[in-house]
Amino acid sequence: MILLWLWLFLNVHAYTCFPNYGSDDAADDQLIDQLIDPRDAADQIGNGTRRCEPCEPALCAAARGCRAGVLLDACGCCWECGNLEGQACDPPGGRSEYYGRCGGGLSCRVERRRAPGVGMEEVGEMGVEEEDGEDWGDEPLCVCTEQEPVCASDGVTYMNTCQFREANFSNPQLKLKERGPCKTVPVIKVAPQNQVKGLGSSLVFLCEVFAFPMAQVEWTKEGLLDLLPGDDPHISVQSRGGPQRFELSSWLQIEGAERGDSGTYRCVARNNLGSVSASATLGVLSHEELSAYLTASVSEMKEMLDYSQSRGDDQDYY
Repeated sequence: MILLWLWLFLNVHAYTCFPNYGSDDAADDQLIDQLIDPRDAADQIGNGTRRCEPCEPALCAAARGCRAGVLLDACGCCWECGNLEGQACDPPGGRSEYYGRCGGGLSCRVERRRAPGVGMEEVGEMGVEEEDGEDWGDEPLCVCTEQEPVCASDGVTYMNTCQFREANFSNPQLKLKERGPCKTVPVIKVAPQNQVKGLGSSLVFLCEVFAFPMAQVEWTKEGLLDLLPGDDPHISVQSRGGPQRFELSSWLQIEGAERGDSGTYRCVARNNLGSVSASATLGVLSHEELSAYLTASVSEMKEMLDYSQSRGDDQDYY
């Protein structure tokens, strides 16, 4: 008896609950289950179980805060927010209407995801890059159709026009200055870090630089006139583009560290607009000295932790 009343209630209010969709007679027995599980209900739209009814714009919810613009829903009635770059999406022509469609300037493409830290294989229009790893399957994502970087009036380089439009949504005063990256003095995104190592250890200093035009990176050591590595066989320098566009990563590597390797090392990046540098200190200790240094460091950290706990800094306040 209860199910009968529920069936009658749903039939009376079906059009109110779903202003853009009506149900076929053959699907009435599944209506309750579809309403309980939103994903199943959404899938049924694309599978043809529901059909679009005459549009009633007054029943449409307002689409607000749409950073990727607005578009009409699957029935062409209500305006809804488009999905942003990197969000999951429903491929064109697909049967599912679950994730939604991509906003303006974006297209839904398939990427083959792999386990974290293993790599990713891109499929289709994105190109193919094969790497070993456990395959997680295909996932359609929104990808910006224009991958050309642009320079904005705030002096920031946006890697594609979609990123610029998102920023412009939050800051309407932002203007497109020119196509292509902003010309800038090099900026060190990742600076080399201080290190303490034992005799005979191997170590690497890393320096990541963003610049346009592309920067040239050099390494020096305080007290030496020549650029590194010079003719020292246990020191080497390598550079390559990346990890992001218009970035350069450079490594200074030391194999079998010696006492004389202690000192301050400097990463210097320059282009025709200027230069910038960042430095880090290396200390090379004997095994006994290193052991004492590590013991003292642990003791100092423990004292700081005890002091913090005595003040109640580890408590959460709401």
